[in-house]
Amino acid sequence: MPTADTLNPAVDPAAEDRRLSGSTPLERVDWAYRQFGGSLVLSTSFGAQAAVMLHLATRVAPSIPVVFIDTGYLFPETYRFADELTTRLKLNLKVYRAVESPAWLEARSGKLWEQGAEGLARYNQIMKVEPMQRALAELGARAWLAGLRRVQSSSREHLPVVSSQDGRTKVLPIVEWTDRDVYRYLTENGLPYHPLWEKGYVSIGDTHTTLPLTVNMTPEDTRFFGLKRECGLHDGGSHI
Repeated sequence: MPTADTLNPAVDPAAEDRRLSGSTPLERVDWAYRQFGGSLVLSTSFGAQAAVMLHLATRVAPSIPVVFIDTGYLFPETYRFADELTTRLKLNLKVYRAVESPAWLEARSGKLWEQGAEGLARYNQIMKVEPMQRALAELGARAWLAGLRRVQSSSREHLPVVSSQDGRTKVLPIVEWTDRDVYRYLTENGLPYHPLWEKGYVSIGDTHTTLPLTVNMTPEDTRFFGLKRECGLHDGGSHI
């Protein structure tokens, strides 16, 4: 693993984005690992196609911290999928949760996700954003790998390979991949989709804000009642 002495903290996101735009996902992960070493983390939701990034990252950095935010409202299939991939890929899994338990949150505030856009934003801040921020701080993360892709939604269609978010370098190794690219990678490496994929779930989060894709719906409609696409984890960055 790169040592602290060999790491260069001065990263120009715009320059690196241009340089890495023609690179392969594996080369992008390798660059991030050589650049940041032990201060590089990977986030995962154990969503529909999560196995791609988990496999890619651990090929380069087997012990990379894998941050998983457990809201307490995930599908049973998600928890079992997390266990399956953690064992299979020998993940260095770091599970973070909100300070409030789901039961305590509901006792204090009711079902925030049913309280319109404002309630949903507050729910996401408490149950997802704050735990992620705490995880990044406690793990000393200076850089963050994530599996976002441009085809997933209109809010992601202009995402760069490298950007800055809250003072950290963010790297999206498969940002330009299509669904066909994902399928090919999973198939070639014998990796599974999330179990709910076969039931029409294309984007998988909490049970109360996730729907299967049906006729006359877009993938964006399947999350958060169509009110928004992002939960806040990937908002607010300085994207180039």
